[in-house]
Amino acid sequence: MHVGILRTDTVRPEWVSTHGEYPDMFERLLSEEATDLRFTTWNVEIGELPLTVEAADAYLITGSKSSVYDDKAWIRALEEFVRALHANRHKLIGICFGHQLVAQALGGTVAKSPKGWGVGINCYEIDRSALDLADGGEVCLIASHQDQVVALPPGARQIARNDHCEFAGMAIGDHILTFQGHPEFTPAYSREIMRFRREMIGESRVVDGLQSLEDRQHEGARVARWMLQFMRRQ
Repeated sequence: MHVGILRTDTVRPEWVSTHGEYPDMFERLLSEEATDLRFTTWNVEIGELPLTVEAADAYLITGSKSSVYDDKAWIRALEEFVRALHANRHKLIGICFGHQLVAQALGGTVAKSPKGWGVGINCYEIDRSALDLADGGEVCLIASHQDQVVALPPGARQIARNDHCEFAGMAIGDHILTFQGHPEFTPAYSREIMRFRREMIGESRVVDGLQSLEDRQHEGARVARWMLQFMRRQ
């Protein structure tokens, strides 16, 4: 299966040798669960996009420090590509920024949350009637966001939620699947981000987030299996 990664951010240079770029994180995560994958990355931030929706079997939009409502030409171009994928019922997965971008592109609403940052490992209730791939009623993932989807686009099903983030995942038809959490992150990378953004996030939230990495189990591999089943499903 050919997976197209739509890269929307760059890892800080001093972290790349340890953690890789965002496409590297997704390639590691998915390749640990399947051996028949090949990947192509398009760096959307510098204007790269596939020439046709058929350039890959399925697409994945990464996280980003940008906000989907920023006035940036590459964000508007990516929204157009998302709408083309949706019109063609082509497989698409969005993670964090990708989750929010898909929602906004298709008519939902994204805003900065008054509840502040979601960081560390967050646990979400899963609606198994809306996501039949799920193998349990809760999943715990690393989070790193302040923006949230606050209204779903038409036709979307809410698949994940918690008290901090009501719309932490959605599905549309059998071709779009998105999550607010980061299955591709590791606890070590989450620590780097929280310590770097300590002042921005807030001391008490960082302390709680760091503690969550000790108290909870990140289930990125589990979500990776859901993602792969979703991409393969006809």
